[in-house]
Amino acid sequence: MKFRRTGRAGVVAGVMLLALSACGGTKSVAQADVEKQAGEELAKVVGQKPDKIECPGDLKAEVGTEMRCELFAGGESIGLTVTVTSVDGSDVKFDVNVDQQ
Repeated sequence: MKFRRTGRAGVVAGVMLLALSACGGTKSVAQADVEKQAGEELAKVVGQKPDKIECPGDLKAEVGTEMRCELFAGGESIGLTVTVTSVDGSDVKFDVNVDQQ
């Protein structure tokens, strides 16, 4: 899979998730939801869905929270960063930034 780069930030996609879970009072987006939504949004940007995205766990629903994940496509793996940009009730928006190669 080839990723079209946008400036020095790499491929960036904005994502909005509606599914939050609360663990001990801390809201988060489930790992599987982050992986699925990130893949779908990146597919819209580059025209092809990655083979797989793996994240280390749930994404804390707090503005500024970052999580490193790994994208797998065409036998390659590329790092990506998920960053929460806004939280409004159960709406969580985040950006997905694919590393430069």
